[in-house]
Amino acid sequence: MLEKLNEIYKKALVDIEECNGIEGLQNVRNTYLSKKSELMSFMSHMKDLVGEERIKFGQVINSIKDDITNKIETKRKDLEEKRLQEQLEKEVIDFTLPSVEVAKGSKHPFQLIVDEVNKIFIGMGYDVAEGPEVELDLFNFELLNVPKDHPARDMQDSFFIDDTHVMRSQTSPIQAHVMQSKNGVGPIKIIAPGKVYRRDDDATHSHQFGQIEGLVIDKDVSLANLLSTLELFSRKMFGEKRQVRMRSSYFPFTEPSIEADISCFECGGKGCRLCKGTGWIELLGGGMVHPHVLEMNGFDPKEYQGFAFGIGIDRTAMLKYGIDDIRKLYANDKRFLKQFNTK
Repeated sequence: MLEKLNEIYKKALVDIEECNGIEGLQNVRNTYLSKKSELMSFMSHMKDLVGEERIKFGQVINSIKDDITNKIETKRKDLEEKRLQEQLEKEVIDFTLPSVEVAKGSKHPFQLIVDEVNKIFIGMGYDVAEGPEVELDLFNFELLNVPKDHPARDMQDSFFIDDTHVMRSQTSPIQAHVMQSKNGVGPIKIIAPGKVYRRDDDATHSHQFGQIEGLVIDKDVSLANLLSTLELFSRKMFGEKRQVRMRSSYFPFTEPSIEADISCFECGGKGCRLCKGTGWIELLGGGMVHPHVLEMNGFDPKEYQGFAFGIGIDRTAMLKYGIDDIRKLYANDKRFLKQFNTK
């Protein structure tokens, strides 16, 4: 039996040496090392042997098996290295050739404005708050001093889902959520960026647009604080020489209410096409938080005051980047969007 084992061993070594492929090497492994192979069949003869003879026979089989296994693995490594070398020789890369440029995307102007406004106000100590885009009528209107059938609702031609739910027409509902979460204890200092929805569609209005609401509530807040805040914001956003002026306006959730204009950054206030010859550009609306709004949301209006303002993200983008049609922001035109690559 030992002579037969030696013949099998020698034949295995020849087959391994002559093998020139991974697949063929696997066949050699199966031929000599599988459970049904001739070599492994000799293991069945172990039961017919005793003592030293059995031990010696087992050692011979194991030695032959281990050696064949090691030589197969060595051959496998040689074959893989040879195949890799052949592949490298076939796929020579000319490193002097210019590479193919990978097109890089850019941030949408909408997001550029959001990021910049967030950065400015976070630098002033504001937190960023978020809220749902599908709102309860209670938060979108009623808690902001706009009860049912109030004429002010006509200012926001809204998308109602049912009698109690509406696609939010402003980010102001986040004010109510934040105020109620504070249980009547200030201070509050937040901005709330997000998408809002109204039934509008022309060159300067869209059924979907962006708004950043600001809210500050504390025990000693005045209209002067609002003015200084807006001046700092406008200078950071549009240039250090910008001036801000306030005009009386009306919003149901603020009293007094104002609209803020900034001096035209195109002509420096001299008058041009952008500012329609006035030297001023309308920027945003705001005012002091209405006492009734404070009261409905858990704050004592005799103890706390606050101001609020709303910045149009799309309008700010149009002003800052000279965009003449709001619909371009939502057309997914790559020719338009690639202009804002901030590389």
